[in-house]
Amino acid sequence: MREVSDASFEAEVLRVPGSTIVDFWAPWCKPCQAIEPILEELAAAHGAGLVRLNIDEHLGVPSRYGVLSLPTVILFEEGEPRVTVAGARSRAHYEREFAPYI
Repeated sequence: MREVSDASFEAEVLRVPGSTIVDFWAPWCKPCQAIEPILEELAAAHGAGLVRLNIDEHLGVPSRYGVLSLPTVILFEEGEPRVTVAGARSRAHYEREFAPYI
């Protein structure tokens, strides 16, 4: 999973055509680690982009999108946030939430 920063977010998420899943995480967050393989499988199965942003190192983007808890996953389509899922969820839950966009 590719890392993005506050500085690279626009180029790597907002200007990218199609769907991109953004995983807001922190190294100390165990549920964040648990959902990583789920998100990787989901992105690969649907041809969506997948990046993650460490909220301990980059505060601007999480603040802009109202990230208040971890993990938080936001699906962007054509640079616009479409779906936000807070908390660790099952693959089926992410599939259901993201279905209209991937």
